[in-house]
Order: sequence, then structure tokens, then C-alpha cells
Amino acid sequence: MSLELHIKQSIQAILLSQFEINESLEKIGLAPTRKEVAGDFTFVVFPYAGKAKTTPEAVAEVLGKKLIETVPEVSGYNVIKGFLNIELSGNAWLDKLKEVFETEDYGKNNSISSKVMVEYSSPNTNKPLHLGHLRNNFLGYSVSQILKYNGAELTMANLINDRGIHICKSMLAYQKFGNGETPESSGLKGDKLVGKYYVAFDSALKEEITTLVAEGIIEDEAKKIAPLVLEAQKMLLDWENGNEDVHVLWKKMNQWVYDGFAVTYKSIGVEFDQYYYESNTYMLGKDIVQEGLEKGIFYEKEDKSVWVDLEPDGLDNKLVQRGDGTSVYITQDMGTADLKYTDYSVNKSIYVVGNEQDYHFQVLKLIMKKMGRTYADGIYHLSYGMVDLPSGKMKSREGTVVDADDLIEEMISTAKTRTEDLGKIDGFSTQEANTLYNTLGLGALKYYILKVDPKKRMLFNPEESIDFQGNTGPFVQYTHARIKSLIRRAEKEGVHASLEGEVNLDAEQQVLALLTEFPKKIQEAGRNYSPALIANFAFDLCKEFNRYYAEVPLFKEESKAQLPVRIAFCTSVAKVIKISMHLLGVEVPEKM
Repeated sequence: MSLELHIKQSIQAILLSQFEINESLEKIGLAPTRKEVAGDFTFVVFPYAGKAKTTPEAVAEVLGKKLIETVPEVSGYNVIKGFLNIELSGNAWLDKLKEVFETEDYGKNNSISSKVMVEYSSPNTNKPLHLGHLRNNFLGYSVSQILKYNGAELTMANLINDRGIHICKSMLAYQKFGNGETPESSGLKGDKLVGKYYVAFDSALKEEITTLVAEGIIEDEAKKIAPLVLEAQKMLLDWENGNEDVHVLWKKMNQWVYDGFAVTYKSIGVEFDQYYYESNTYMLGKDIVQEGLEKGIFYEKEDKSVWVDLEPDGLDNKLVQRGDGTSVYITQDMGTADLKYTDYSVNKSIYVVGNEQDYHFQVLKLIMKKMGRTYADGIYHLSYGMVDLPSGKMKSREGTVVDADDLIEEMISTAKTRTEDLGKIDGFSTQEANTLYNTLGLGALKYYILKVDPKKRMLFNPEESIDFQGNTGPFVQYTHARIKSLIRRAEKEGVHASLEGEVNLDAEQQVLALLTEFPKKIQEAGRNYSPALIANFAFDLCKEFNRYYAEVPLFKEESKAQLPVRIAFCTSVAKVIKISMHLLGVEVPEKM
């Protein structure tokens, strides 16, 4: 049992025995005491004064005295109005440090003992990955690691959106303008080559619409009857009807994209346990559409399109299949939901998708409930905000996106320039230096994106993200490297980490207080699906350690007896930084 839990249970017992207040353990909160006040934990007494029929100060005094009597680790207390500040003994701090120092996977727990699937990335095969996809990938991968650390039986899935009208647009443009171009002949990654034709389709379509408007057709009507639009719709129908020529082209272009995606996924360090393909799952969705019609949950209009009436549920009527029999996004999502449960019997199915799809996932969950699927309550949309740039919003079809590969290359290049300017690679071989640049560049990108609460829209600033000062990945990474350097120096001087002998942890208490918060922060991040909680914890820990390092002359003290304990303390801090960053998918260097 942790000391914090022990103190909470003791407060719970004292409230009951002394004041007949029966409080749940969940509502008894302990917070780290403010730096300017003596104490280690603070308990807010105000809520209990009325029930105790006395003043907050009187309740605090009783709690403080009884804690000293019943909890050996509590050495003292002070009361400031309705705040009870609890002081711990030196042995209590030593026990805390031992727990961190001796536990390899510190903070790991089994608070989420269920089967969970996190579906993330889910790209379309008509364009390369861009900055928005990076937030999705980093968020999905990090949430997966956090849930695993909390004990979940975790499956990471990627649903490839490999069919549909948007895919046909790239295919049609390639047919018309490609002249047999291939990734090999063009020197382009396959996903970038296909994306080039997605942009080409939009450009050609705009010209057609302009011509139609000049002929007197209303623009909205022109967008519906433009020849390219009609050809793309026919290609989609041909695909669903199994046209061999269309399928040959589809398979060839999709494979180009898959090969390109694989390179990007490897470079950003994300992976998947299971791939699903919309081209396989949309037929399962069509089966569900038929089932829904037979059960009277769906209805058919005169044009043969199939709908579900969600107005009684506060929504509207939702299309689940077009009149020509082709599917829409919700069709394949229904099929995929069934397949996920068949394959893995998941208790929770988390979809990492941008907040522009909030309504879509409301509809999906509601439909599957109406269809009687027992897993429907476990459908959860991890909705995240869009990523903006200083130049504004990105649009794939107009070719104004920030390409993921290009951005990564730029981040690594910037990391190289900054690191060389600061002289942080003295004694590095060329290979070691290049590895460091990659670690810093990717770390800066991931950390900057993940430190923001997923629900918030964010502005990505590449220059700010790679700064070695402030709340950035390189600051955390540099702090870890600094600590490892201290440990190496100690070992060269024959000093090894130990918690035996002379122990005085007064100087370390502020950092130790943060370290003991880490297990709770892990669970909180798991409950809220929020890597931002871990990222900002890591920053706070590094900031507090650097303050400690500036104040405590580790190798300059007259007495060397305390140094082994302090090296054990530094080792513990480095361990928690490394675990934190690992949960974000970020590597930390051993030296800089």
C-alpha cells in the first residue's frame, strides 16, 4: 500500500470515529503542499466543518493529532485556516525513494483490466500522410501505450479507407493524365504520386465547373453534373460491381500508397497489431443494412436509398446506403464494428478521429444500440481538435497540406542546426550525431503535439517546438541526458547509487513529491485518454529537477557520504522521465 493511500484511509477512519462523518475514500484528496508552506501533503478541511458542527481549524487540529498517533510516517502538521498541512518523517521520504528506485516499471498497474482496441491513423489511399495525420498517429499510439501500462489487453488497429469516391478521383485523374507514370519513373514515394493525381482531379474539376458556370449553369448544379464528377461516380459503381479493369488499377495504385505509408510509419515509430480494409468491411455493413431493413430499424426511400430515423433520439435522418446500392462511410463502419467484436471480443473500442466526425460517431453508436449489439456501449470516439499552422488551415485536395515526410525531415534538419549551434555533440561520431538529430527532431514534434489536450484545436509552431528551453521535447530529453551524465561521472569516481548509510532527503523532497504523484498521473491519463497529462508531468518533473540541480552541489560538497543516495535519487528521476517519454512514443538520449 502506498503511503498516500495509508494517510487517506487514516483520515477516513478519524472523520468517522471523531465526527461520525462517513466519507468515501475517493473524495478524500491529498495534494502536494505549496512550496512556501511547511508540509508535504495538504488536506482541505472546509467541506467537513459543517458536518462536524465546529470550525475548520478545530477539525484540522483533531485530524493532525490523530495522524501523528496512528501513522508513524507523519512527523508533524500545521493548520492554516481550513488547510491541514501534513509533514512526513525522513524515513517516509526514504521509503518513497526506495519504491521508485527499486521498481523497474514504476507506476505500472492493472486499473484497466479489460480488452481494448484503439483504432487510429485510418488514412485514405488517395494521398500521403500530413500534419493532421501525425496528430492522429501520435495520439493513438501514445494512448495505446498508456492503456497498456494501466493493464489493458490492448490491440492497435488501423482501418485503411481504401475505397470510395475520393479514391476513384485519384484513379480517374491517373487514367486521364498519368501516361503510365510510376513511383520508380517519377522518383516519388507511391503515396505522394497518388496524392499528386488527387490534386490534379480537383484542379481539372474546377476548370470544368468554371466552363459550365460560364454557359449559364448555377454553380451548385455544375458541381453535380461536371463530366469528371459523373465519371468518378461511374467508376465507383463499376468497382462495386467488380469491373476487372477498375480493380486492376485500384490494386496497383493502392499498393503504391501502402508502400509509401510503411516508410512513414517506420520513420515516426508507430505500429499496428491489426489492419482492416474498408474494401472488405463495407460488404459486412451492407449485410447490416439488410438486417436493419428486415427489423424495421431502417427504411427505404423511393430512390432505393436506405435511411435510419434518429429524430426521436434528438438527431436526424441518416443515410446508410445510396440509392444505387453503393455504401457510405457509416455502412463500412457498421461492418467494421461487428468484425472487431468478432475478432477480439473487445470491451472498449476507441476511435481516434478528428472532431469534425463527432456527429458521425454519435450516429454509429446509436445505430448499433438499435441493432441490439451488446458491444455498442463500449464504442468511444476519442475526438481531437484540428492542427493549424501559422499560415492557416490545410486542404488536401488543393495541395496545401504540410506533408508528414517533409515536416519530419525539416524537424530533424532543424534539430541538427540547433544542436550544433549549442555545441551539444562534442565527442559524437557521425552516426551517433545523426541518431541524436533524429531523436531530437521527432521528439520535439511528438511532444509539442501531445502536450496539448486532445480536445483542443492547436497551432503547430515548428520553431518553438524544438527549443531547448521551456515546455518542449528537447528540454525534457536534455534533462534526461544531463542526469545520465551525472550518473556516469559518479561511476567514474567510484560512487554507485545506494540507499544505505547517511540519508538526508530534505533537498530532494520537492522532486520526490512529484515522483510519488506519477502512479496517480498514469491512471488519470488512462481514464481520460490524455497523453497531455503525462507530457506536462514530465515537464514539471524536469523543471523541478533542474532547480534542485542548480541548488545542490552534487560533486562539490565536503561530505561525500550523501552522494550515493543522491545518485540513487538522480537514477530514479531519470527512470520516471524515460517511462513518461516512452508512453508518449518519444526516445530519450543517454548523452548530449
